[in-house]
Amino acid sequence: MATVNTVSDALDPTNAARGTLKLENTEKRDTLIAIEKRYQKSWQESGVFNASAPSTSEIPLGTITPQELHKKHPKYFGTFAFPYMNGTLHAGHSFTASKNEYGAGFARLQGKRVLFPLGFHCTGMPIKACADKLTDDVRKFGRYFERYEDEQADGEEALPAPTQAETKEDITKFTSKKSKAAAKGVKLKYQFQIMLALGIPREEIHKFADAKYWLEYFPPLCKRDLNNFGARMDWRRSFVTTDANPYYDTFVRWQMHRLKELDKIQYGSRYTIYSPKDGQPCMDHDRTEGEGVAPQEYTALKLKVKEWSPGASKILQGKLPDSANVFFVPATLRPETMYGQTCCFVGPKINYGVFKVSEQEYYVITKRAAWNMAFQGTFFDNSQFPRDASELNPVAELTGASLVGTLVNAPLSVHKEGVRILPMDTVSPTKGTGVVTSVPSDSPDDYATVTDLAKKADYYGIKREWAELEIVPIVETPSYGNLAAPFLVKKMKINSPKDTKQLAEAKDLAYKEGYYKGTMIIGDFKGEAVEVAKPKVKAQLIQNGDAFEYAEPNGHVVSRSADECVVAYLGQWFLNYGENDPGWRDQVLEYVKNDMETFSSETQNSLEKNLEWLNRWACARTYGLGSKLPWEPKFLVESLSDSTIYMSYYTIAHFLHSDNFGTQPGLFQVKPEQMIDEVWDYIFCRRDISQDLLKSSGISKADLEAMRREFEYWYPLDIRISGKDLLPNHLTFFLYIHLALFPPDFWPRSIRANGHLMLNGEKMSKSTGNFLTLNDAVTKYGADATRIALADAGDGVEDANFEETVANQIILRMHTLKEWCEETIRDPSLRTSSSDDDKNLWDRLFENEMHTLVHAAYAQYEATDYKVALKSSLYDFTSTRDFYREALAAAAIPMHASLVRKYISLQALLISPIAPHWADYIWQEILGERDTIQNARWPEVPTADPSLTAAYTYIRTTTSAITSAEGAQVRKKSKGKTTSYDPEAPKRLTIYAANAFPAWQERYIELVRSFHEKASLEDKALNAEVGRMGEGKKAMPFVQGLKRRIQGGEPARDVFERKLAFEEVE
Repeated sequence: MATVNTVSDALDPTNAARGTLKLENTEKRDTLIAIEKRYQKSWQESGVFNASAPSTSEIPLGTITPQELHKKHPKYFGTFAFPYMNGTLHAGHSFTASKNEYGAGFARLQGKRVLFPLGFHCTGMPIKACADKLTDDVRKFGRYFERYEDEQADGEEALPAPTQAETKEDITKFTSKKSKAAAKGVKLKYQFQIMLALGIPREEIHKFADAKYWLEYFPPLCKRDLNNFGARMDWRRSFVTTDANPYYDTFVRWQMHRLKELDKIQYGSRYTIYSPKDGQPCMDHDRTEGEGVAPQEYTALKLKVKEWSPGASKILQGKLPDSANVFFVPATLRPETMYGQTCCFVGPKINYGVFKVSEQEYYVITKRAAWNMAFQGTFFDNSQFPRDASELNPVAELTGASLVGTLVNAPLSVHKEGVRILPMDTVSPTKGTGVVTSVPSDSPDDYATVTDLAKKADYYGIKREWAELEIVPIVETPSYGNLAAPFLVKKMKINSPKDTKQLAEAKDLAYKEGYYKGTMIIGDFKGEAVEVAKPKVKAQLIQNGDAFEYAEPNGHVVSRSADECVVAYLGQWFLNYGENDPGWRDQVLEYVKNDMETFSSETQNSLEKNLEWLNRWACARTYGLGSKLPWEPKFLVESLSDSTIYMSYYTIAHFLHSDNFGTQPGLFQVKPEQMIDEVWDYIFCRRDISQDLLKSSGISKADLEAMRREFEYWYPLDIRISGKDLLPNHLTFFLYIHLALFPPDFWPRSIRANGHLMLNGEKMSKSTGNFLTLNDAVTKYGADATRIALADAGDGVEDANFEETVANQIILRMHTLKEWCEETIRDPSLRTSSSDDDKNLWDRLFENEMHTLVHAAYAQYEATDYKVALKSSLYDFTSTRDFYREALAAAAIPMHASLVRKYISLQALLISPIAPHWADYIWQEILGERDTIQNARWPEVPTADPSLTAAYTYIRTTTSAITSAEGAQVRKKSKGKTTSYDPEAPKRLTIYAANAFPAWQERYIELVRSFHEKASLEDKALNAEVGRMGEGKKAMPFVQGLKRRIQGGEPARDVFERKLAFEEVE
């Protein structure tokens, strides 16, 4: 038996990183970290990141519009999604944060006032659920868990409470490679074990049984880690969510009041994902599995039993009243095709139950389906939902095989004498009801199955004629005729129900063609488009008592309390997103399409898609932490609904309180009860000031005006940065609520989504030891090396990769570069002169290339392409220096002192958004600047000289060609091949320059000239014409070179007249 001490050892949090890179010599790293700590302390003490709007004493409120204020005093307000406070930050958090870090640093260099705040999200179920589990642990094992023994060493897999650090597909299980804990037989069944794995001292764990303690414990650690990362944050504006902060609580209540007044929050019955155990809806952030899963609505048909199969009759004897009406209940998405039912399928190996609906009515379905129906008014009243599946028991249980042969009446089917229950091996017990009605005219799966059943009737133990009922046409389609399924099965050469890949493709084709282009050719709605007829057929079936509505999750959902969720139909408060408020939806959609920057087509398309399908969203619950719903306090505001516009709260938080909880006053002596709804309306530019407002709030006019100024200056939000996983929920809600509550001038300007972060090319996972917290990374590599490696990881919405070898190499690179700057700037042998005329060709080439990279880096930072900006700002910049240094060394010429200083200055400025500590050290301690580089400006340099750029490229290309040729000869000789080249002999090099270009190039010169004269060098058209001319392999690089020269600023005349921008022989 493992004791709690053994468990503590096994769950050492360092095990999570056991598979990561091990560092040996850390002297250089330690030197850089010492510099980082010095500058972090200086920044915090000086408050350099604390930003404020121009005061009303400088510029009185109302004397200038917000737009004019922004023009006179440019600003940058960027945020990333505030982290949830049930753990420390991991490297994935820092990846998202880093994007705003780099943007904030660049904005400072542009001379903008920069605001980068951060709050702490505590709303919802996770903290409360974990605290309640700890309460149970303490009760069971004692205050320090001293009575614990690992009674489950050989039992089932653990059910750990989730933490934000977990990134597994199934967060409830530790699988994959065995960890040290697993090897010792320790299963993370209990919450106290999770806390040990997080690094919480055993003596402190019992304190977390109080949910409020989580709010006190983790925010300071988050702040510590980000300060150690060098984050440019204004911590004066921090807060925790929930009613633990009474100021934020008034903000949330104002928000809910106004949305309800606008009819954006409504009450009604609707389908929602629901946790029976928790007794409340289970929204995205309440789940450990199934984020994004929504209710799937079906039409549940009632196929009345006319005659039982012998096997079923025997099992059911005496268990049902003689007068009972028993129905098989298949769930369909295509009620309009029910005229063509020829049979009904069950899975022969699936267990079914006969469930009592009333004294005279029973349903044959799987228990899973019955459990879902129990929350939709079928077996239980909506006011008394069950909490446990034991409350729902069937009157009888049967296998699907025993049901085969049963005769049932199929509503709307042309086969009025009835259809048979037949076997289908591919019926899923975890989708629908486990009963599948068959329409072989329009379903390729059904057609393939009935064909197979008819061929092998004896094998399946059925009568052949049961599978050979007439297949009647239901829907006419332009592409596949009126029997789409048989057409596609034959066309795609599908031979059996086992051809699952082709059947899935055929099903998709049949459904889309039938729904969007089909016309009904049978029934009461004959002649109508399927899209129009479908809801009418459904309504008719329900009205006649032959069907009812049914819904279930369209994927597996597990709540934070480890409960498998269902779909419930219940009354609830919801935000009226989607098709039920088309004006609101279309307003947001138009804004996304036409006015908002998304930086990538993937983000743009995702937002548009989300807006098209997103529907009503439950915004209240009864369990967890949060603010109470103002008009019905028994409910709490849901975690994704209290965090849509909190960015606006950042603008004035420091006026209200100076601590996270609002217990210490801020810059103004304003109490929470003074922050009435009308005050928030005024601050957010929704109303004007009045004597009534001043009287009812008791807040001075000067304070109100100061808060409004702060809001109208910092808003709109310039950029919202988030992981791509928040696009379907938070980021879409964020847009909806901003557009509903704020005037158009204050709508968000941009959203930038990034992918998830892998570590060393693999998914981060504690169980495999491939995991780093932010604190781990910064401790291991230092802040700047971590920041550079994050910038190098990638920028798009595809998953990025933090490579530890890169971070380790960066330590050496930055330390070496630091030493070079320190030594070289003091080198007495450097050339000095006061005139540019004294600069030689190498000097001019070096300076010109630095100018080129300064302009390139500016454009890349502005476009938020940080990986490319890093290349220009560090790798290419040092490469240019190396070329200059080596060229002059070969010629025995010292470097120019002014250019060395210029290089060091530009290097510090260009890399400062990404590596600010290193840059500030260079700026202040090597260059001797008096103020921090955080207050410096982007360097102003001349536009690059195209002739020098061309000469530089020519020289580097030629040098590379010579080196490559020499290397090829060395390799040839090393392999024993005959060559006249002797690497030991003195070398002489002759370079030949041609007097004329090849004749074939003239045709392509004229082609590019013609496109240029049309002001169009668009790749697609130009490349197509090059391909048509038939010499693409050699012509394409030539044409692209001409394009680059023109786009790089060379005069078109020089390019087309075939003149080099420099004298080649010279």
